[in-house]
Amino acid sequence: MNYKHDLAGKIAALLTSFDAKDIMGWMEYPANPDKGDLSLPCFRLSKTLSKSPQVIAEELKAALEDEHIEDMEAVSGYLNIFLKKSMFAESLIRHISQVGDRYGSQNLGQGKTVVIDYSSPNIAKPFHVGHLRSTVIGNALYHIHAFLGYNCVGINHLGDWGTQFGKLIVAYHLWGSKEAVNHRAIDELLDLYVKFHEEAEKDPALEDQARSWFTKMEQGDQEALTLWQWFIEISLTEFQKIYNLLGVKFDAYQGESFYNDKMEPVIKELKDKQLLEEDDGALLVRLDAFGMAPALMLKKDGSSLYHTRDLTAAIYRAGKYDFEKLIYVTDYAQNLHFQQCFKVVELMGYAWSSKLEHVAFGRVSIEGGSLSTRKGNVIRLENVLEQAIQKIRDVIEARNPGLVNKAKVAEQVGIGAVIFNDLSANRIKDIDFSWEEALNFDGETGPYVQYTYARTCSVLKKAMLPDGQEMQIAEIDGTCLQNKEAMAVVKMLYLFTERIEQAMVKLEPSIVSRYLIDLAQAFNRFYHACYILVEDTQLREARLALVKCVQITLRNGLKLIGLQATQEI
Repeated sequence: MNYKHDLAGKIAALLTSFDAKDIMGWMEYPANPDKGDLSLPCFRLSKTLSKSPQVIAEELKAALEDEHIEDMEAVSGYLNIFLKKSMFAESLIRHISQVGDRYGSQNLGQGKTVVIDYSSPNIAKPFHVGHLRSTVIGNALYHIHAFLGYNCVGINHLGDWGTQFGKLIVAYHLWGSKEAVNHRAIDELLDLYVKFHEEAEKDPALEDQARSWFTKMEQGDQEALTLWQWFIEISLTEFQKIYNLLGVKFDAYQGESFYNDKMEPVIKELKDKQLLEEDDGALLVRLDAFGMAPALMLKKDGSSLYHTRDLTAAIYRAGKYDFEKLIYVTDYAQNLHFQQCFKVVELMGYAWSSKLEHVAFGRVSIEGGSLSTRKGNVIRLENVLEQAIQKIRDVIEARNPGLVNKAKVAEQVGIGAVIFNDLSANRIKDIDFSWEEALNFDGETGPYVQYTYARTCSVLKKAMLPDGQEMQIAEIDGTCLQNKEAMAVVKMLYLFTERIEQAMVKLEPSIVSRYLIDLAQAFNRFYHACYILVEDTQLREARLALVKCVQITLRNGLKLIGLQATQEI
């Protein structure tokens, strides 16, 4: 039962001047249990009702009736509501036990499609820590939307087109060899790319050669396209290793080159709608009236740009997927780019322009210095993941050397640590990458949540209730769970569904990560304060049922943000 939703509806019916949705938005969960399980600040009601907040609270206390309410208080303009603890605990435990892996899910998006454009690394460049953010944020948003009933389409919009390939072809011809590329793969491509920029600073004519080769690519030159395709195959092989480690999958790999044969009709449409303007041989859309620089669509030599390809991609996706939302997960440096793209879509008269959303995130630096592929200043994500796995393997050897499947557990927990480190803070925050912090497994971390999940498995195993076995909860006595530690866990379990919905609305996976830490902390306080395997049968069964519900909820939450739930660590 959604107590907040139900009680907000009853309060709105009593007040008549307010919508239930507004009341629900104003209701709070007091941090101090002495102030109720739910609380309504009445200050926002005061002006409309021409009464003091305290009077409103007192009138609501006298009029509100609900079988689930134990008591109410009108204090300092707040209506504090205390639920019947035993009924609350029993109904919640029964519900979680019955729905299991679907606990927290809803059908909010039934019949609706969400397209998510994420990860999108550049071909011929290694997958570094800067690419992790788009990948794991997008993956979490995919799982969250799917859990809430949406049909999700995950697209990897690979950076597989553009002048950088002209640079790489020039570098390959001047300093590379087939043998070296086959032997060193993406490392050789990176070195060639870095060398190009070093040499171009001394000889600017190399930039002209690069632009010329890219123009050849766009015109279908066979030699250029053969080299380009070779670079793509090498890169995708490397990328797939990372995606396999992270457990990330895509429904489509549609890079920038996918839209090459689809751009001409879009340019024609812009011309027909009189949106294109020529400027020194280039074609652009003026956006001065909206406080933005022009969106450049074609260069002087007729080459396409990011705007051309992203605009074409949006139009293609609208026709193919008929989406409810099209989400782009990139860093905030691209805010203006997407504002321009979205405005051009709107100017073209497409109603679905309002369904485009840019999920911006903070940038990654290394000890204060920016990442730069051109200068070779990158930290390979593969190296980070390998070190995280090794650190966990060392911890396991020290604490639990007899653990079965040590290698697999080390991989699950080590990679989980890196993912959680990225998703634990608000996505818009910049991250100054630190090896020490990324590989720190103490405190509010992924391994802490995974250890807590393993603890629930251990308790249930000792009680002869292995993971996956159904618990008989029909006779659970909620009066056995009224102490503060148990009720704190019950309240946290109750919040799960609401937190997932908030994460979806705000497009903020860290809400789920933060929730998992809070639930794990509440459970561990309960675990240390309340011995679970007691002789009293009723008390034992009630506490075990609560443990089972924590296990289910942690497993569901970890899956949403891309972490594995491991039964032993």
